[in-house]
Amino acid sequence: STKIKMPLILMCGLPSSGKSTRVAEIVELLSSTGKDVHIITENFITSEAKNGCFVSSLSEKELRSTLKSEVERYLTPDRIVILDALNYIKGYRYELYCISKHIKTTHCVVLCEIGADVAKKWNSGRAADQKYNEEVFDALVMRFEAPDSRNRWDYPLFTAHPGDELPAADLLEALLNRKPPPPNQSTQTKPLTSANFLHELDRRTQEIVTSILRGQEQGMVTSVPITGTSESVHLTRSVTMAELRRARRQFISYTTLHPVESHMISSLFVQYLNTVM
Repeated sequence: STKIKMPLILMCGLPSSGKSTRVAEIVELLSSTGKDVHIITENFITSEAKNGCFVSSLSEKELRSTLKSEVERYLTPDRIVILDALNYIKGYRYELYCISKHIKTTHCVVLCEIGADVAKKWNSGRAADQKYNEEVFDALVMRFEAPDSRNRWDYPLFTAHPGDELPAADLLEALLNRKPPPPNQSTQTKPLTSANFLHELDRRTQEIVTSILRGQEQGMVTSVPITGTSESVHLTRSVTMAELRRARRQFISYTTLHPVESHMISSLFVQYLNTVM
């Protein structure tokens, strides 16, 4: 029989939106398949460490980097990996999608959709060692970038509201029976890798690198606004031209294999830099 590639499941949602509860339901569902399931979670840290991670952009980047490394370590053709974390940055979800695509496995996003007011109430009812403080909670809600199933890295997207039953049949179909995306560029997306697209990718990423270096020269140490996008590059230290060039090359390699709409290049590159720098 054909060997099924094991998938990556990305949980996503506001803080205290019930992600870990849904993970337990998914694990129970998958137990019936006899597959090896590995959960990677940020919940192993204490309340103080958790709040500390999200107060500091540097420690938050380190946390995301650690979680991503764990995904790369455990995601194999013989194991299902569930990442139980906020996963609230679209650029970060894109990186994780690229990891699953690289090893030829399927992936999906499970969004625990809940109002911020309800999530805050649930958070306040948690034990002291499991809750976010108000400052961290509000900041994470403000920064949350909801997944959009029109983006290939957010598809397929399963949205679970409080009280909803898990869409078991659809979830299993998407994870175990859907054909993984090819690691190389498909004929359907070849038009995006036209000379014009590659020119735009090269031009826009170089403009952003130049803007960051110029901004640092002008004393913009922590935040550099980027023309053409509403976002800024957030830095915890001064970065060198060599570091930016290396990050740019990595992003171009990703995006050449997994093209996006041209108007999204600048925003995604900023998100990528905010993840890796």
